[in-house]
Amino acid sequence: MNVDKVLNEIGVIYSPLSNECHQEFIANSKINTFKKGEIVVREGQFSEKAYIIVQGCARAYYLKDGKDISDWFSFENEIMTAIVSFFSKEPSPHYVEFVEDSIVIEFSKETVDSLSNKYHDFERFISKVVTQTMLGLCERLYTIQFNKADDRYKHLLSIYPEITNRIPLTHIASYLGITLETLSRIRNPKNRI
Repeated sequence: MNVDKVLNEIGVIYSPLSNECHQEFIANSKINTFKKGEIVVREGQFSEKAYIIVQGCARAYYLKDGKDISDWFSFENEIMTAIVSFFSKEPSPHYVEFVEDSIVIEFSKETVDSLSNKYHDFERFISKVVTQTMLGLCERLYTIQFNKADDRYKHLLSIYPEITNRIPLTHIASYLGITLETLSRIRNPKNRI
């Protein structure tokens, strides 16, 4: 696996890193693998690690009255962490689970703080990551509040066209704020009454 290539692709998405910063980030991170279904953060735990997904996908979710509610998904060249805990040093309200066998670049909050203090480009990179995450969560909230269920589904497919091949429909339905039955009707309009 070419970590340099992955970081360059991530830099294009968020903000490029100088060669010196890039090399120091590589030196302070590690390649890790996770199996499908592996939970790396549980509700109430503190999260000190974040992951750039090289291959695979992950999700963050809540448990509410025993019900599993997906909050967001991350795929290749995206970052996954229990963001509230990672940045605020509070216990996580989320679980973080790998939905597929995954290869990641794992790094710590300590690395983020150290590189942010040393390199403005890394500080800018992290700022873009947080901003994109917040904007994505705001967009999801807006979509759930103001769009019909079928429009929510179409919007999700416009962002992640292959999501139904990679994420179980139960997780997609909870992310969209609908039942699995409603999702099935949306996906198969001929089954509507």
